[in-house]
Amino acid sequence: MTPALNKPLPEFEALATGGVKFTPQAFAGQTVVLYFYPKDNTPGCTTEAMQFRDRHKDFVKAGAIVFGVSRDNMSSHDKFKQNLELPFELIADTEEKLCHMFGVVKNKIMYGKKVKGIERSTFLIDGSGVLRAEWRGLKVAGHVDEVLKEVKALKKTA
Repeated sequence: MTPALNKPLPEFEALATGGVKFTPQAFAGQTVVLYFYPKDNTPGCTTEAMQFRDRHKDFVKAGAIVFGVSRDNMSSHDKFKQNLELPFELIADTEEKLCHMFGVVKNKIMYGKKVKGIERSTFLIDGSGVLRAEWRGLKVAGHVDEVLKEVKALKKTA
Protein backbone atom coordinates (compact mmCIF):
# COMPACT_ATOMS: atom_id res chain seq x y z
CA MET A 1 0.00 0.00 0.00
CA THR A 2 1.49 3.33 -1.07
CA PRO A 3 1.40 5.96 1.67
CA ALA A 4 -1.09 8.74 0.96
CA LEU A 5 -0.85 12.38 1.99
CA ASN A 6 -2.49 13.16 5.34
CA LYS A 7 -2.93 9.44 6.11
CA PRO A 8 -0.98 7.32 8.63
CA LEU A 9 1.87 5.25 7.21
CA PRO A 10 1.32 1.51 6.91
CA GLU A 11 3.36 -0.75 9.20
CA PHE A 12 6.86 -1.54 7.99
CA GLU A 13 10.33 -2.26 9.30
CA ALA A 14 13.69 -1.40 7.76
CA LEU A 15 17.30 -1.74 8.88
CA ALA A 16 19.61 1.26 8.91
CA THR A 17 23.26 1.94 9.64
CA GLY A 18 24.28 2.09 13.28
CA GLY A 19 22.14 -0.98 14.03
CA VAL A 20 18.96 1.14 13.93
CA LYS A 21 15.69 -0.62 13.17
CA PHE A 22 13.30 1.84 11.57
CA THR A 23 9.55 1.48 12.12
CA PRO A 24 7.03 4.32 12.19
CA GLN A 25 6.31 3.41 15.87
CA ALA A 26 9.99 3.57 16.85
CA PHE A 27 9.99 7.28 15.99
CA ALA A 28 6.50 8.18 17.21
CA GLY A 29 6.42 11.74 18.48
CA GLN A 30 9.22 12.82 16.14
CA THR A 31 9.01 14.37 12.71
CA VAL A 32 10.80 12.10 10.22
CA VAL A 33 12.34 13.08 6.88
CA LEU A 34 12.78 10.01 4.64
CA TYR A 35 14.74 10.88 1.54
CA PHE A 36 15.17 8.31 -1.24
CA TYR A 37 18.16 8.59 -3.53
CA PRO A 38 19.45 6.44 -6.41
CA LYS A 39 22.94 5.36 -5.30
CA ASP A 40 25.75 5.92 -2.80
CA ASN A 41 28.86 7.73 -4.08
CA THR A 42 27.29 9.22 -7.21
CA PRO A 43 27.54 12.99 -7.85
CA GLY A 44 23.91 14.06 -7.26
CA CYS A 45 23.42 11.73 -4.30
CA THR A 46 26.67 12.87 -2.69
CA THR A 47 25.65 16.53 -3.09
CA GLU A 48 22.20 15.85 -1.62
CA ALA A 49 23.64 13.89 1.34
CA MET A 50 26.13 16.72 2.05
CA GLN A 51 23.32 19.29 1.98
CA PHE A 52 21.27 17.26 4.49
CA ARG A 53 24.47 16.90 6.54
CA ASP A 54 25.22 20.62 6.47
CA ARG A 55 21.68 21.51 7.61
CA HIS A 56 21.35 18.57 10.03
CA LYS A 57 21.57 20.74 13.18
CA ASP A 58 18.70 22.86 11.82
CA PHE A 59 16.57 19.74 11.29
CA VAL A 60 17.32 18.52 14.83
CA LYS A 61 16.53 21.96 16.23
CA ALA A 62 13.19 21.85 14.37
CA GLY A 63 12.49 18.44 15.97
CA ALA A 64 13.10 16.26 12.91
CA ILE A 65 15.16 13.14 12.36
CA VAL A 66 16.59 12.46 8.88
CA PHE A 67 17.00 9.08 7.16
CA GLY A 68 18.46 8.47 3.71
CA VAL A 69 17.15 5.43 1.79
CA SER A 70 18.65 3.63 -1.20
CA ARG A 71 19.03 0.09 -2.55
CA ASP A 72 22.70 -0.01 -1.56
CA ASN A 73 23.78 -2.58 1.03
CA MET A 74 24.87 -1.84 4.58
CA SER A 75 28.62 -1.92 3.87
CA SER A 76 28.22 0.58 1.01
CA HIS A 77 26.11 2.79 3.32
CA ASP A 78 28.67 2.56 6.13
CA LYS A 79 31.46 3.73 3.78
CA PHE A 80 29.30 6.50 2.25
CA LYS A 81 28.30 7.69 5.72
CA GLN A 82 31.89 7.61 6.98
CA ASN A 83 33.39 9.33 3.91
CA LEU A 84 30.89 12.19 4.07
CA GLU A 85 30.71 12.27 7.90
CA LEU A 86 26.92 12.01 7.76
CA PRO A 87 25.28 12.60 11.18
CA PHE A 88 22.15 10.64 10.22
CA GLU A 89 21.47 6.98 9.45
CA LEU A 90 21.00 5.39 6.02
CA ILE A 91 18.41 2.66 5.39
CA ALA A 92 19.61 -0.25 3.26
CA ASP A 93 16.57 -1.20 1.15
CA THR A 94 18.35 -3.95 -0.79
CA GLU A 95 15.07 -5.80 -1.49
CA GLU A 96 13.37 -2.55 -2.59
CA LYS A 97 10.48 -3.04 -0.14
CA LEU A 98 10.40 0.62 0.93
CA CYS A 99 11.16 1.85 -2.59
CA HIS A 100 8.13 -0.04 -3.94
CA MET A 101 5.94 0.88 -0.97
CA PHE A 102 6.61 4.60 -1.52
CA GLY A 103 6.37 4.20 -5.31
CA VAL A 104 9.82 5.57 -6.12
CA VAL A 105 10.99 2.76 -8.45
CA LYS A 106 10.75 4.16 -11.99
CA ASN A 107 11.86 3.15 -15.45
CA LYS A 108 14.72 5.38 -16.52
CA ILE A 109 16.85 5.64 -19.64
CA MET A 110 20.54 5.37 -18.83
CA TYR A 111 23.10 5.36 -21.64
CA GLY A 112 20.31 4.50 -24.09
CA LYS A 113 19.09 1.47 -22.09
CA LYS A 114 15.92 1.13 -20.06
CA VAL A 115 16.75 0.48 -16.41
CA LYS A 116 14.79 0.44 -13.19
CA GLY A 117 16.00 3.22 -10.99
CA ILE A 118 15.06 5.18 -7.92
CA GLU A 119 13.35 8.52 -8.46
CA ARG A 120 14.89 11.05 -6.08
CA SER A 121 12.05 11.70 -3.63
CA THR A 122 11.52 12.95 -0.07
CA PHE A 123 8.70 12.26 2.37
CA LEU A 124 7.85 14.20 5.52
CA ILE A 125 6.14 12.23 8.31
CA ASP A 126 4.76 13.94 11.40
CA GLY A 127 5.03 12.74 15.02
CA SER A 128 1.75 10.81 14.67
CA GLY A 129 3.10 8.76 11.75
CA VAL A 130 1.05 10.69 9.16
CA LEU A 131 2.55 11.56 5.77
CA ARG A 132 2.42 15.39 5.59
CA ALA A 133 4.41 16.26 2.46
CA GLU A 134 6.13 14.58 -0.46
CA TRP A 135 8.51 15.71 -3.16
CA ARG A 136 8.96 13.43 -6.17
CA GLY A 137 11.36 13.58 -9.10
CA LEU A 138 13.06 16.51 -7.46
CA LYS A 139 16.20 18.46 -8.28
CA VAL A 140 18.90 18.61 -5.59
CA ALA A 141 19.44 22.39 -5.75
CA GLY A 142 17.45 24.14 -3.02
CA HIS A 143 15.59 20.99 -2.01
CA VAL A 144 16.98 20.58 1.52
CA ASP A 145 16.03 24.18 2.39
CA GLU A 146 12.50 23.54 1.11
CA VAL A 147 12.15 20.41 3.28
CA LEU A 148 13.49 22.29 6.31
CA LYS A 149 10.92 25.05 5.73
CA GLU A 150 8.13 22.42 5.74
CA VAL A 151 9.51 20.81 8.92
CA LYS A 152 9.46 24.19 10.67
CA ALA A 153 5.92 24.90 9.42
CA LEU A 154 4.82 21.49 10.71
CA LYS A 155 6.34 22.21 14.11
CA LYS A 156 4.30 25.42 14.36
CA THR A 157 1.02 23.58 13.69
CA ALA A 158 1.82 20.70 16.07
